[in-house]
Amino acid sequence: MRIVIAEDNALLREGLVLLLSSTGHEVVAVAATGPEILPALLEHRPDAAVLDVRLPPTFRDEGLRAALAARKEMPELPILVLSQYVEETYAAELLGQGAQGIGYLLKDRVGRVDQFLQALERVAGGGTALDPEVVTQLLTRKAAARPLQSLTAREREVLELMAQGKANGTIAGEMVVTERAVSKHIGSIFMKLGLPPDDGSVHRRVLAVLAYLEGGA
Repeated sequence: MRIVIAEDNALLREGLVLLLSSTGHEVVAVAATGPEILPALLEHRPDAAVLDVRLPPTFRDEGLRAALAARKEMPELPILVLSQYVEETYAAELLGQGAQGIGYLLKDRVGRVDQFLQALERVAGGGTALDPEVVTQLLTRKAAARPLQSLTAREREVLELMAQGKANGTIAGEMVVTERAVSKHIGSIFMKLGLPPDDGSVHRRVLAVLAYLEGGA
């Protein structure tokens, strides 16, 4: 996979380059400031981009702005955004452009190499990878506008795992239940939230969950 990285922290940036290179990927360009990102993406047309949210010169939302601009120029470009903290507004704005091929992870997750690489592969394949903390905070914010009290504790757990882009088998393994039980929970969740029936497509389920979280349901 050909990848462009945007990260101003030199240690983390070089660590990402080393990690990705050692796992068979090619880092075709690196950027340390916001203005460098879009030209690098347009020049190299990578298979995926890994972008920090806050970059010089203002350390506010340069990475996010570059991601949004890149998706306008290259709608199919998979983007994995990294952030030091959960930036709810940034996450909502990015996901509002369409969740396909989008990931949002906290930087702490990068240290968990397997999880980071799995998230990158999922995003590159057109899927969605949301950090559990991002999902939790979006759910909490949404609960204020549309209560989730109708969901059981188990159903909320399944909803969070679904929103992370995880398949039924993975959810079943993490919750130590059968896939049949997971399917029943998902059916109940969709019914209670007024979402279209689950058709078994992981990607469609994620889009439906995100639509609910962002008020589109």
